[in-house]
Amino acid sequence: MTKTPPQRLLTLAQLSNSVGDGAYYTTSALYFTQAVGLTPARVGLGLTIGWAVGSLAGLPLGRLADRRGPRGTAVLLALAAGLAVASFTLVRGFLPFVLAACAYAAAQSGLAAARQALLAGLVPAGERTGLLARLQSALNAGLAVGAALGGLALHAGTRTAYLTVFLVDAVGFLVCALLLVGLPRVASVPVRPRGGLGVLRDRPYTVVALLNTVLLLRLPLLSLVLPLWITERTGAPAWLVSALFVLNTAAVTLFQVRAARGVTGLGGATRALRRSGWVMCAACAVFALSAGAPAWVAAGVLVVGAVLQVAAEMGQSAGSWQLSFDLAPADRVGEYQGLFGTGVTVARTLGPLVLTALLLEWGTPGWLLLGGLILAASYAMGPAARWAAAGREGEVGGLGDVRPARVSRPSQAS
Repeated sequence: MTKTPPQRLLTLAQLSNSVGDGAYYTTSALYFTQAVGLTPARVGLGLTIGWAVGSLAGLPLGRLADRRGPRGTAVLLALAAGLAVASFTLVRGFLPFVLAACAYAAAQSGLAAARQALLAGLVPAGERTGLLARLQSALNAGLAVGAALGGLALHAGTRTAYLTVFLVDAVGFLVCALLLVGLPRVASVPVRPRGGLGVLRDRPYTVVALLNTVLLLRLPLLSLVLPLWITERTGAPAWLVSALFVLNTAAVTLFQVRAARGVTGLGGATRALRRSGWVMCAACAVFALSAGAPAWVAAGVLVVGAVLQVAAEMGQSAGSWQLSFDLAPADRVGEYQGLFGTGVTVARTLGPLVLTALLLEWGTPGWLLLGGLILAASYAMGPAARWAAAGREGEVGGLGDVRPARVSRPSQAS
């Protein structure tokens, strides 16, 4: 019997849990407020605490994947994420909600780092960015399907419908774990001893991760800031919020793989980041033009801005993926990916506060400031990446020495 290639299994694993996540993200806020009885402020606080804990947990869990093997660690964390989602169905108060949110966010952050380490161990360096693009497309396709399922639950509006969504998400993580079990084992790589701060002692890589966090400030735009901007500062119809979300999701699903082509090596990654910085700066300027415009003019301007935003998003993603792997030592990919992945949770935790104040209160100057900040960070990535690469050359013999880990014999730990 022909074995399923690792790339296909990784893609199916991504798709399986993203469908459940799409349904969960669509319905969770209303479930916790309407069915559980928590106030919106408490739901927001609990999720903020949860993702803050998750951002801190990603690094040590990534280090665990390096030491104990990425496949086994990823499987256990997928199961832990499923259990955390299932535990939401038992939540009846604020404290249990916070504990479940912390467990869910920690498992998700650790799972992301372990899967990146697993990918690095199974896929040659030159193929990783292309595979990550396919995984991103699968993620967006799954989220779209899940959002549709969540919409059915919202239409039903019953507690049973909401609980079904949580169980679907939990089953998705179970399927993800089963698919990951089918991947080859990756041999453990001897981890060189480091100080207690680990990857944080690698200042160049830490700077690259911080700059990437600035670029990721775009994450709350589509889900939070643009809906508020459209309804409060423009005359565009409210249904445009949903249309822009569909546009973004469809574009990433269809074109992320194409956008990642040609992004190879340090030079290709930094060029992609600079281009995406200019495109994102243009998107911010276009969004600013929608303020006070007539309804259909504002709608057209917002669509143009959304197209520019998603183009910038795809280029930034491809460039960042390439750097995150190329600049990490082969024996500590999980730990380094754990640090790099904190950018997502930090951007999602602090981004809403920063961007709502910057854009909704300042208006056009705020949009221009955000665009300039992202452009500056995209240009700063070049020298920061070269700084990190210089340190890696002296440590492992150059960036070309970043190789996939050897697939292990059955007797070795996964």
